[in-house]
Amino acid sequence: MFATKGNLILAKNTLRLSVQGYELLDKKRTILVNEMMSLMGKADALQKKIDSTFREAYDALQQANITEGIMHVKQLAHAVPVHQEMQIKMRSVMGVEIPQVDINEEYVKPTYGFMGTSMKLDKAKRHFDDVRILTEQMAEVENAIYRLATNIKKTQRRANALKNIIIPRYETIVADITNVLEEKEREEFTRLKVVKRNKMRKKQ
Repeated sequence: MFATKGNLILAKNTLRLSVQGYELLDKKRTILVNEMMSLMGKADALQKKIDSTFREAYDALQQANITEGIMHVKQLAHAVPVHQEMQIKMRSVMGVEIPQVDINEEYVKPTYGFMGTSMKLDKAKRHFDDVRILTEQMAEVENAIYRLATNIKKTQRRANALKNIIIPRYETIVADITNVLEEKEREEFTRLKVVKRNKMRKKQ
């Protein structure tokens, strides 16, 4: 850039905007990281709950298989409809769209008859309903963590580019133009002093 006052003003404005941009990106990154860490804690708790619920569900299923017979339980399982209803909403965290699953936590009534079945089969079904609900919750949390992590990386790259490249570059440009303009002012001041001295001599 040529060392002019116009370019100095332009460089200062760009530098100011770059610093503001870096500060905003740094705040955004901090908020996103805090949100992700909170969700990771929730994911850990959910995973433990899913593991224990799965164990309970399979234990209950095993008991039902022993009581009812594996083939009979398998036939009854075909009568259970596949759960496909899921409403997904979106919420925004610093511009990052995070999905929210509207989870139906109501237990579906058994579709098999009570004649020829036992409470152990009902217990197994209830546990697998719990597994479904927890799995939907886990899917929501894991998807949110993935989206946040992806956006944190992008924000980090942009912040690093501003901090390590753009801001130092324009700090150097501002300093260089300022030095050149100051040097020109000193030269002009010296020239004017010489001109004034010469005029005084001529008058004498």
